[in-house]
Amino acid sequence: MPGGALWGSSTDAEAAPGRGADSKLSRREEPLLGAAGLHSAPCRPLPASQPASQPAESPQGVARERLGERKCAPDPGSRSRTGGSETMAAGFKTVEPLEYYRRFLKENCRPDGRELGEFRTTTVNIGSITTADGSALVKLGNTTVICGIKAEFAEPPAQSTNKGYIVPNVDLPPLCSSRFRPGPPGEEAQAASQFIADVIENSEIIMKEDLCIANGKLAWVLYCDFICLDYDGNILDACTFALLAALKNVQLPTVTINEETGLAEVDLKQTNPLNIRKHPVATSFAVFDDTILIVDPTAEEEDLATGTVTIVMDEEGRLCSVHKPGGSGLTAAKLQDCITRAVTRHKEVKKLINKVIKSIKPK
Repeated sequence: MPGGALWGSSTDAEAAPGRGADSKLSRREEPLLGAAGLHSAPCRPLPASQPASQPAESPQGVARERLGERKCAPDPGSRSRTGGSETMAAGFKTVEPLEYYRRFLKENCRPDGRELGEFRTTTVNIGSITTADGSALVKLGNTTVICGIKAEFAEPPAQSTNKGYIVPNVDLPPLCSSRFRPGPPGEEAQAASQFIADVIENSEIIMKEDLCIANGKLAWVLYCDFICLDYDGNILDACTFALLAALKNVQLPTVTINEETGLAEVDLKQTNPLNIRKHPVATSFAVFDDTILIVDPTAEEEDLATGTVTIVMDEEGRLCSVHKPGGSGLTAAKLQDCITRAVTRHKEVKKLINKVIKSIKPK
């Protein structure tokens, strides 16, 4: 297996020295909600004369880069308001959480400092599990999902003797959030597993015919297991991203059928990557008061929202899937806005994965 490669925040790079690559989205100082209403400290960008960070080779050949990072200088006048305002804001958020969010949304921002159409910092680490045939760890803000892929032999299905299998399974254990309980998969975990299965089928990320070894005799089964390590909303985007990154990391050994014995012969020294035909990327939105759309919702925002929608696009701008689990309806104009933002997000994610793959030096 090739070594792991990391692309994300400097915090994660410290956890895996020599294998990281930094990527941070813009951040603003969190608005303060006090007795006088909503206050927001102005964002002061760094002078244009300061050079941007450039990629640099680490000992393992992993590139490091900060993409579009901006720093906000705090407003000196805001320091005098901080003490009492923070206490009042925390109390108001506890008593009236929805109204608390509405006051931020009126100012086109969110309590964590993001704009309505801004994603949290995204981090991807490819090759995280050395015992898997392919793996990836994705962090979307605090939401952390790891995907491991294990390949096994099986007999092709009777109705499609020239196809293999792809079996996804999403696990939301109690360790990732107190909202989940031990035992059989809950409703949200089952819905996420079905969503991933639909994305695989509709996007044609891999043609199942490519997994057939010998027609009617032998085929590959790819077990794609997702485990959420930290749940803070938008689990579908994180799982889709982790699936794509893990599939691009898979290396399958060469298999031939011995004509005399009829048994499979595996050459572990000669491996081949999967033929990834499409690159689906999911973009999720939360709907507030039936009119306001925010991208990449946190767990708290999902609970307060009147509805959610997830758009899956591929690199050709083709709509692969629309997942709308009830809630507020969307007008045609709002849905088109979601699709437009999803196209932009796809370009960002595809660029991130390509840089990570390119940064891995073969052993």
